[in-house]
Amino acid sequence: MSIFKTILNIVPRPILIKLSYVARPFISLALKGNNYTDPIDGKSFRKFLPYGYETQRENVLSPSTLSLERHRLLWLYLKNETDFFSKKLKLLHFAPEQAFYKRFRKMEHLDYTTTDLNSPLADVKADICNLPFDDNSFDVIFCNHVLEHIPDDTKAMKELYRILKKGGMGIFQIPQELNRATTFEDDSITDKKERAKIFGQYDHVRIYGRDYFDKLRSIGFKVNEVDYSRTLSDEEVKKYCLTKGEVLPVCYK
Repeated sequence: MSIFKTILNIVPRPILIKLSYVARPFISLALKGNNYTDPIDGKSFRKFLPYGYETQRENVLSPSTLSLERHRLLWLYLKNETDFFSKKLKLLHFAPEQAFYKRFRKMEHLDYTTTDLNSPLADVKADICNLPFDDNSFDVIFCNHVLEHIPDDTKAMKELYRILKKGGMGIFQIPQELNRATTFEDDSITDKKERAKIFGQYDHVRIYGRDYFDKLRSIGFKVNEVDYSRTLSDEEVKKYCLTKGEVLPVCYK
């Protein structure tokens, strides 16, 4: 087991996040190279770091931005296929990811608000099932890898729909098994280790299947199932360390 795997396995996540701010420059320097590139900051490395809870995935965590495959895929989609980086937009960002937070905050064309129940990066501490925002408030909403933690995800989706402006865009990424037709939940499994084994993390309450998109549609969203990695070459997928076939749920009101 590499030293990076050992650290990721034994250090509690909140401490690891704090340490990452200090360690990033040193790790980036140690791994500097030309094999792989993080499109978020354009820096290249001879390899990325491993990452995972129950199972370690090799070569997926960017040493510079701490982005994972899903962050880099989203960034490329926003950059290449939308006007997100140029149009004046009112943006709400749930559970803001480190890879994006400071970058979005510096973009003058964005009216940027972050929200979460516990995150220290949240401007507004709020329950996603009972949000303190007016109807039709935001042009764009990012709510990525959040809904799998929410027991009443239907109520959360209704709140997302309520506060999104008409014509607005929401991107709601989740851990998803596309070979699974229907979403799986089982509240009778209470052991944390068993839940982590089955659901990927002990605090996940479900594994979403292909029916996730139809559930969003039932709330009222128009959903585009964007398999963006399929539009990229094999060389680009390898260069940016992406997951081939990951689908972006791009939702409109």
